Amino acid sequence: MIVVIDTSSLLALVRYYGIFDKTNKMQSMFKTKIENGEIVIVDEVLNECKGTSKGVVIKQMNYLDDKDWKKEFKVPFNTNSLIAPAPQKFMNQVDNNFKAPGAKKLSAELYEVRKREFLESADMKMIIYCLNQKHKNPDLDIRIVTEETDTPNDNKAFKKIPSICKTLNIKVSTLPEYLDEIEDINLEFN
Repeated sequence: MIVVIDTSSLLALVRYYGIFDKTNKMQSMFKTKIENGEIVIVDEVLNECKGTSKGVVIKQMNYLDDKDWKKEFKVPFNTNSLIAPAPQKFMNQVDNNFKAPGAKKLSAELYEVRKREFLESADMKMIIYCLNQKHKNPDLDIRIVTEETDTPNDNKAFKKIPSICKTLNIKVSTLPEYLDEIEDINLEFN
């Protein structure tokens, strides 16, 4: 299984699970999974992590800021030239399937600005990465790990990750669901 992890899940990992990781076993496991490609971090997620909650993710997972480590393990995944398979079909989906109800209130010009921002967002970069991997290998077990729900709770112009992924047939898990699937983790209370 390959997971593409988002900012909210990395933040939850260090905030809510990291305090129980007294021996750094989970931290070490995550680092190893990133190194061997089981966990993918795209560049836009890493950029968000640097600016979210005073960079707590980077402070706790300090290897994400180590230039030599990042170069050796090709972290983060560079999305500069990433495009969706069947780009025209994908853009039609953006305009017809991924719009949230809040998009109806926008002028045509403002909608185009929001769409451009959305297409450059970490969320969309993760989704397009998954689409490309599934296009290359349809049997690949790849998913996005996010704490987002598909319930709209804001006035954004576009739907959230789980809703878009449902349309595109990309699996989505929360961090607890992902951790539950990892055989290396055994939660015990003494």
